[in-house]
Amino acid sequence: MAKKKAEGYLSGREARRISKENRRITNEFEKQRKRKNVPESEYLTQMRDPNNTVEFDNLHTYFFTDAGTVKAVDGVSFDVPIGKTVGVVGESGCGKSVTSLSLMQLLQRPQGQVVEGAIRLNLGDKAYDVTKMPNEKMQNLRGNFMSMIFQEPMTSLNPVFRIGDQVDEVIALHHGEGKTKEQIAERTIELLEMVGIANSRGVYKMYPHELSGGMRQRVMIAMALACSPRLIIADEPTTALDVTIQAQVLDLLRSLKDKINSSIMFITHDLGVIAEMADYVVVMYAGRVVEKGTVEEIFHNPAHPYTIGLMASKPVVGKQVDKLYSIPGKVPNPINMPNYCYFKDRCEMCVAGCEGEYPHEISLSPTHKVTCYRYYDKTDKGGDR
Repeated sequence: MAKKKAEGYLSGREARRISKENRRITNEFEKQRKRKNVPESEYLTQMRDPNNTVEFDNLHTYFFTDAGTVKAVDGVSFDVPIGKTVGVVGESGCGKSVTSLSLMQLLQRPQGQVVEGAIRLNLGDKAYDVTKMPNEKMQNLRGNFMSMIFQEPMTSLNPVFRIGDQVDEVIALHHGEGKTKEQIAERTIELLEMVGIANSRGVYKMYPHELSGGMRQRVMIAMALACSPRLIIADEPTTALDVTIQAQVLDLLRSLKDKINSSIMFITHDLGVIAEMADYVVVMYAGRVVEKGTVEEIFHNPAHPYTIGLMASKPVVGKQVDKLYSIPGKVPNPINMPNYCYFKDRCEMCVAGCEGEYPHEISLSPTHKVTCYRYYDKTDKGGDR
């Protein structure tokens, strides 16, 4: 009797076919990215709302692996308004970091590619569609108009260079024209002081391993703020820090955001941090946005069963429970996603309509949107497309 093939099993022939097809697809994308002297008209665009810093519009980012195509971000749309903080929340693997890396064009390439959609970046006098920009033009945007505080400062800082040299490089690259080395060094020391490092001149000469986790994270924030960007992407900047340092870093980010009048896209697992930091919340699950709204709407009136499950699974001060709630089941395989609601197999609130195709977005208020069949009967025509 023949053995049953394990789920996800690929024969050698099938793996070679997928690999060959992936190379063909990614080579086409890479050719577009590596072009020289591309006219600005190709990536010039118009903001849908000039009050937004960034607009993600139906973004699809896929990873072309030898096992198949991973739809890491599968039709994500949300806005980051000027001067506001947008919290992006969801469990590991839901596409939060990949969304931000798509904006920065820092995806692991050639496997990772933006295959569809637009990311409109507001530069004040004009707007660019980042998804259509070639590599050479992106160098001017990263650091100048948008910057990123990465998840793990120990791996983000180069261990063989001193702190001062690494921050100096950012300033020299973007604003170094006509400045002496001494002037750049003074600006770096000023930035280190701004992020709350007392011994800034001493830290300037140190290596990353000589600093604590909190100090390294402050250096990363100083690097991100070096050119006063319009958008700061904070990818779980407090994950590896203890609670007191975490509170200091959050206070620091909040005050610096107001000082340089920038927006923050704050990626985290921690709902407590979102409640404290964010003006708007985007809840992601399996590469899609399932709910978005103001922080008050999401926390006081969560609508999607996944958001309700996340809220129920966090501990509450003063409330004693024997066991914290956890959402049952597991995330579907990203290579072979179902054609119905991705959360259906884990959902405890299913209704009859859940058997149908993936639900479309429904407006509960001008700012509160949810993707769930439970709200279809609450709208006149089955929801707003």
